[in-house]
Amino acid sequence: MNQPLYWQERVDLAAAFQWTARLNLHEAVANHFSLAVNPEGTQFLINPNQRHFSLIKASDLLLLDANDPSTMDRSDAPDPTAWGLHGSIHRLCPQARCVMHVHSMFSTVLACLADSHLPPIDQNTATFYERYVIDEQFGGLAFTEEGERCAALLSDPQKKVMIMGNHGLLVLGDSVADTFNRLYYFERAAETYIRALQTGKPLRVLSHEIASRTARDLDNYPQQAERHLADIKTILTREGSDFAS
Repeated sequence: MNQPLYWQERVDLAAAFQWTARLNLHEAVANHFSLAVNPEGTQFLINPNQRHFSLIKASDLLLLDANDPSTMDRSDAPDPTAWGLHGSIHRLCPQARCVMHVHSMFSTVLACLADSHLPPIDQNTATFYERYVIDEQFGGLAFTEEGERCAALLSDPQKKVMIMGNHGLLVLGDSVADTFNRLYYFERAAETYIRALQTGKPLRVLSHEIASRTARDLDNYPQQAERHLADIKTILTREGSDFAS
């Protein structure tokens, strides 16, 4: 049997889904990851409607066109909020090659605070210094109008993380590896910050100069994201996962 189009991209994305479930960063059968596959960024792979991340295989992924108004009439139509949010971003933000949206615990806690800024208090939090945008105008479920509003906040190519106030986390990247690595480290950074707040003691916040330098040094840290995903795929394969089927 012939493999579906964009097989390697599908394999990478399926591995990210299954590992996200392993880390308990997903939420039941909600949340979505997508990956653009054409130069314009308008054709993209995305998870099927309401499938648990731990069960997603490469062959399960839907191939959609952000400019196709009949998408929701398909027999295998995606979740309406996936189409509203990811479809809008891939249509309006060509720099967003990969888009990952989760309601992971610590990032969502951060998104629920009146002040959702992430101060640079360690290396992980400094990674995101001046590299995120906070959406403070949550408008309900991410159907098309809400998705387009969110997409409009992502015009700055340096801001690859959206802290979605009252909602969760959205991460952009150049590839599955790049985006998943960023999602992983943002959740770790949010956990460090939230747990530090829980002590009730003063925070030791890095200076602007040190935080800026750390963020720059980590922006393109050589091969970390690629090795991270490669080793995830190796672990899944050794365990007999069906992600690459």
